[in-house]
Amino acid sequence: MKFALKRLLSMRLVIVVLVALLALSAFNTYLLWQGTNSNNANVLNYDFVLSQNGNSYRLKNMLTGYISAETPNASDAFKSALIQGKSIYLNAGTYTLDSDILINNKANAKIISDGATINGNGKKIIIRGDNYTTSKYATISGLTLINTTIRVENSFGTTISNTIIENTTTGIEFANTNTWSEYNKVENCQFVNFTEGIAFRTPVNDSIATGSYSSSEIERCSFNLQDFSVGIKVEPLAELSDSQIQDVRFWGGEGGRANQTALEVDGSMYQTLLFGVVFESFTTDPIYMFAIDLGQTCNPAPILDSGVNFLGNWTAKVHNPFGVWISGVGSVFKSEDVNVPVGLNGQFGENKSIQFRPLRIFSFNPKFEVTGSFSNNETVTVRIRLEYLDNTISSGVSRTFTSSGALWLSDDEIMQLFPSQSIIWTIWVDAKSSSSSNDAIVKVSGYGSAG
Repeated sequence: MKFALKRLLSMRLVIVVLVALLALSAFNTYLLWQGTNSNNANVLNYDFVLSQNGNSYRLKNMLTGYISAETPNASDAFKSALIQGKSIYLNAGTYTLDSDILINNKANAKIISDGATINGNGKKIIIRGDNYTTSKYATISGLTLINTTIRVENSFGTTISNTIIENTTTGIEFANTNTWSEYNKVENCQFVNFTEGIAFRTPVNDSIATGSYSSSEIERCSFNLQDFSVGIKVEPLAELSDSQIQDVRFWGGEGGRANQTALEVDGSMYQTLLFGVVFESFTTDPIYMFAIDLGQTCNPAPILDSGVNFLGNWTAKVHNPFGVWISGVGSVFKSEDVNVPVGLNGQFGENKSIQFRPLRIFSFNPKFEVTGSFSNNETVTVRIRLEYLDNTISSGVSRTFTSSGALWLSDDEIMQLFPSQSIIWTIWVDAKSSSSSNDAIVKVSGYGSAG
């Protein structure tokens, strides 16, 4: 009897403890929500929630549910949160900075909002790593940034989205001082009243830093150009390669009409595609207004897809004073006087390649030219073959010369080079002489289209 009574009392005690724990848990959840003033259902996923509270800023620790700081200085609140954690949700309000905000050597760092405004007073939000392995996958989203710069340095996979950037010298700058900053994404952002919208900087300390900003994407963004402004700038030695600028619109000539450039390239945009990009000018009298400006150190220019449009009046759609090769879908090319080594004793000499990287060749009409003295019964044979994207080599088409001369291949001969369907990667040309000695000079020229 006593044993049963003890067991009953023990069970009741356990129930009381469980009820108390549930009540404490519910109260703790209430504390977490209380004072966040947020409609974001995922606010509990952040380390901190920052709110404007009159003339001060209240920082709530979402793990403990307690106010960890209340300060008149927004910069101090940001710093406190980013030292202790890595993710901050900003409630609606205006957050005024008096110093830079540093996100240093963190993975998956986040500053997220659904409409907060940061008045930067010329300060920066800096995402920085000792190298790209220590700083990766940072996200900034949902903000209005006034006179504020986002700087991404030695970091991997940064995403900046759904943000309005206005009244600033530089909106976003990517920089390398050690290793590289690759796989960046800027999407659904608006740039208004700026000197530089997005800048890819020349690397600093080139012994340990590269210029690589490869595999980056700029998508669904708009740039309102003003006088003496640049929408996207690729500085010398910066490499915005293997990347995409897609569904982006540049508006020029609304605020002023002089010294406006949408895309300025002084570095490399190797294999970078412009797709669905619109350059639109609203002025009837442009002065030094360029949709694309290719500088002396540009190597190479970006690839212009057929979806790139130039609307309105520009001083030049593509300003190209240094004759940089411009690539695009359906672009034409010519290749002149490529020297082909001549093999002896009936053996073909070294192959000579003709290619137009990063483009694929659509068509090529070649001309063979042979000059020199021919000994009795000597022949010089020139052969052309095509290498396709799947590494297959076409059968060759050859022409034989018994004296100096030049000729173009016929359409029937070119047809022999083509399979039913494939992509031309490289044109190979070689030559041979039937003699054991030869002074013949073989050259190949031609024109075609690529994309």
